Amino acid sequence: MAAPIVAIVGRPNVGKSTIFNRMAGERIAIVEDLPGVTRDRLYASADWLNYDFKIIDTGGIEIGNEPFLSEIRGQVEIALEEADVIVMVASGREGLTEADEVVAKLLYKTDKPVVLAINKVDNPEMRADIYEFYALGLGDPFPISGSHGLGLGDLLDEIVKHFPDEAAEQEDDAIRFSIIGRPNVGKSSIVNAILGEERVIVSDIEGTTRDAIDSRFMTADGDEFVMVDTAGMRKRGKVYENTEKYSVLRALKAVDESNVILMVIDAEAGIREQDKHVAGFAHEAGRSMIIVVNKWDAIDKNTKTMQEFEETIRTEFKFLDYAPIVFVSAKTGQRLDRLPQLIKDVDANHRKRISSSTLNDVIMDAIAVNPTPSDNGRRLRVYYATQVAIQPPTFVIFVNDVELMHFSYERFLENQIRDSFDFSGTPIKLIIRART
Repeated sequence: MAAPIVAIVGRPNVGKSTIFNRMAGERIAIVEDLPGVTRDRLYASADWLNYDFKIIDTGGIEIGNEPFLSEIRGQVEIALEEADVIVMVASGREGLTEADEVVAKLLYKTDKPVVLAINKVDNPEMRADIYEFYALGLGDPFPISGSHGLGLGDLLDEIVKHFPDEAAEQEDDAIRFSIIGRPNVGKSSIVNAILGEERVIVSDIEGTTRDAIDSRFMTADGDEFVMVDTAGMRKRGKVYENTEKYSVLRALKAVDESNVILMVIDAEAGIREQDKHVAGFAHEAGRSMIIVVNKWDAIDKNTKTMQEFEETIRTEFKFLDYAPIVFVSAKTGQRLDRLPQLIKDVDANHRKRISSSTLNDVIMDAIAVNPTPSDNGRRLRVYYATQVAIQPPTFVIFVNDVELMHFSYERFLENQIRDSFDFSGTPIKLIIRART
């Protein structure tokens, strides 16, 4: 199930970003110790009471020199499109303002739940001043202090009450995949080509959030797929879709709802920093990945062009060294027929399980070839390994001392596992634990 999305909206300078950072905690930092994994501060992951969710900081919206009212409307429109719950933030220090009333009136148009947070209530005496915010008609105001963390627990308690019911979702055996990437790389053309050539849409699935429509189709071989609507990249957004950072937000939803991600790169434009942002989301979420280089027909080529482009991708996307690369043309249909089988293969790898006995044979053989490292006379001892999860495949390795497991040796063991089993297209996770 896709993680619920919480949008934080309000006029400028009410402390939205402070609340965003407080909710995100340390999760907003880059978590991968590998080159090329970057993250946009527009959103972050958070959790509360065993709920995992995403938060959007609409305070980062920039709309040039347009009037103040347009900026407010821009924030709210983004929130209405993407969020499951909206948190409207006002300032208890400055009191109710006309701009707050404008935001509230715009929120009346949505059927999304709205939670009203009054920030900068830094001491108990200020609580008496929050009652004027009842005039906004958004229910009980929650006094908080983003800078001190006061009242955030009560606010989060109220937020999670409005999350969608997980039980409402049904199991589906079809493979769910989405096509993501920065604007103008040809995602829509690939979507249309996949659905329009030798395939039939047999049904439509109403999306569980924001009325997205996902497309179900079946190949001639009988394999069933659901192509996840990437939050309306072709029809929504208008003004904002030209702003690259909002393609990131759209991609986030698609990643959460998919088993397989097709990351599209424009062969003509080459690799951009934004490509790394978008790919980083899928990698960090543990999704299986395929890198699709589109517009290959428009490139002047020689016998080494494809190899050189692939080497560039591997250099720029070191954290995606497991992802297969396909060079396609949505315009001519070149190699698009390979995608369904490749999607099926990487999805199977994403769900693959390895028996403990077979896994331990591989680990022990690897240690025999490359003995474990030592530090100050103490040598790392590996006792046992077992797979504990799939999607992505996750392995626990029990050792005598976690501190003795150097990153390079952990990487060596991961490579040995990949050499012994086909995990192409999927990340794998190693968890190192001390045996107790």
